[in-house]
Amino acid sequence: MSSWAPTKYKTKNWPSYNTALKQRGSLSIWFDPEMVWTPPPSGKRGRQQQFSDAAIQTCLTLKVLFGMPLRQTTGFVQSLLQLVGLNWAVPDVSTLCRRQRTLSVRLPHRGSKGPLNLLIDSTGIKAEGEGEWNARKHDGSKRRIWRKIHIGIDEKTLEVRAVEVTGSNIGDAPMLPELLNQIPSDQDIGSVTADGAYDTRKCHEAIAARNAHAVIPPRKNAKPWKPPIVHAGMHCRAMDERRSCCPKRRGQCTTIPGPDTLASWSGYHRRSRVETKMHCIKLLGQSLMARDFERQVAEIHVRISVLNSYTALGIPVTEPVA
Repeated sequence: MSSWAPTKYKTKNWPSYNTALKQRGSLSIWFDPEMVWTPPPSGKRGRQQQFSDAAIQTCLTLKVLFGMPLRQTTGFVQSLLQLVGLNWAVPDVSTLCRRQRTLSVRLPHRGSKGPLNLLIDSTGIKAEGEGEWNARKHDGSKRRIWRKIHIGIDEKTLEVRAVEVTGSNIGDAPMLPELLNQIPSDQDIGSVTADGAYDTRKCHEAIAARNAHAVIPPRKNAKPWKPPIVHAGMHCRAMDERRSCCPKRRGQCTTIPGPDTLASWSGYHRRSRVETKMHCIKLLGQSLMARDFERQVAEIHVRISVLNSYTALGIPVTEPVA
């Protein structure tokens, strides 16, 4: 029997992708003179806001992108405005810190043609506590606080379309319906791909409610649900048949495809793309700089906004090589 060899891929659009990679490192920062930096009067009682949400998000984007504290961020933005000749006021440290807590970050995305194929996964990122090396080497404090990031990305464009931030005590499955609710109701969802942690009744019901195709492997000790759920598509019925296999012989039945075969015809292997996107989120910092939950949520949303802007510059188009 011949040994297994990994599939090799060739990038078809290397010239354009190479240009996009170089643009990601460009220091050219553009400020639109017509940008609403100072919001119009709201008509409500009390002091009016001096800076718009777009101005606050711009400052926080530069903060996240270059890994600077708030005070250095204000000085950096002020120097940029002076270089471009814009006589705009710069938010001070107190304003940035206060507005970050209630900021609604806008996530840019291009969208794709046809139904949306959503890839869902979650990961943890450290919010407070000593580093791993300090805890291991010097027996430092092991009191660490982690935040959990749940995202759903578009399989075609690799852009993040839905994101939720929770504490580390929240499981993966309860957040899948919340992620689906962030997708507009008029947007057709073709499939939802996730790992076995999302193999719950509520997750399948939420996916079936959007008339989507669930690509979720059964858990190790999975059993048929009673009464069965009315799924959408032939794949879910095949998954129910695979649930009836003996748990100890999962994937070894002659009439039901095994894990490798299941991944080949269901497209489950595409979930690796969302894991790569999680790695990209942590490339902007292995820990969060904000200290309270609301500001940490805004910081994570700003990170994802930066990544979507990077992705919009260009992504590789690959094909397998025989």
